[in-house]
Amino acid sequence: MNFKNGNYKVVAVIPAKGSSERIKSKNLRLIDGEPLVFRALRRCIESNLNVTILSSSKKKNKVKLYKQIICDISIRKNLTKKLKNKNFDYVVNLAGYVDHSKKIKTLKTHYNGCKNLADYFKNQKLKKFIQIGSSVEYGKIKAPQIESKKIKESSLKSYYGLAKLKSTKYLLGLNKKNAFPCTILRFFLVYGPGQSENRIIPFVIKNCLRKKTFNSSSGKQVRDFLYIDDAIEAIMKCLKNKESNGQIINVCSSSPVKIKFVINKIWKIIKKGKPVFGKIRLRPDEPTKLFSNYFKANKILNWKPTINLNQGIKKTIKYYE
Repeated sequence: MNFKNGNYKVVAVIPAKGSSERIKSKNLRLIDGEPLVFRALRRCIESNLNVTILSSSKKKNKVKLYKQIICDISIRKNLTKKLKNKNFDYVVNLAGYVDHSKKIKTLKTHYNGCKNLADYFKNQKLKKFIQIGSSVEYGKIKAPQIESKKIKESSLKSYYGLAKLKSTKYLLGLNKKNAFPCTILRFFLVYGPGQSENRIIPFVIKNCLRKKTFNSSSGKQVRDFLYIDDAIEAIMKCLKNKESNGQIINVCSSSPVKIKFVINKIWKIIKKGKPVFGKIRLRPDEPTKLFSNYFKANKILNWKPTINLNQGIKKTIKYYE
């Protein structure tokens, strides 16, 4: 997808952790950091969009390919002041807080931040507001978790899931009341090059490459893994899609697998290290099965995943080797 005239402006709201140095100016190559954030930025720039990032990080932008606004979106006055007299066509809210164990901070960043952004942009002639949601919003609803299922906030034990769900409901309310052009892309387990080691796939890959014995849960949990490039493609297809306004859309692979299967697959490819299953307890809020289908994404966005788990794991291993 290419925005031919280059006059469209997009603001990408990103986490504080990470900085502009993570993108090289010549070839826009991702070198590390949260892949969803920086690959999204790269795709927007490559698509001829005029990009501004909004982040609370105080690291200055050393790359001239996009503009930077330092701002804490959870503080309404600060956000309004920083965005005064600035107009944008598209907003992609990728903001997040890594430590989800802290309730107040998690709700403040994810829910208050999203609400403040939406309240500011609802009075502008915005073409699209994309909220990156999460499969965690479904809580312990029985799989497959599809978009039409009703979710009670009281049923969620995860602060992150609660904050994301409250954001979803607020945006849909704005759409119904003010025709706010928002779409919630509810991502399942996105993986790929550049993820931090606290995520399951890079954790296993790095331990195998280091020839280490490492502990795991029983691995009986069923999950839906999605390669990073497919996730980014869903964002790009959504930007120009009016039919998706006011919609929750699951973005997933529709190919659920057990965690144990994924760990063993990585181990067998690398042929080093050794997983020890059953040593880590599951979190109280962790669902046994979390997967869905991409029927709605395919119907509305004409999107479907193109990289299967085997291909994605090999690409990710190659990155870390």
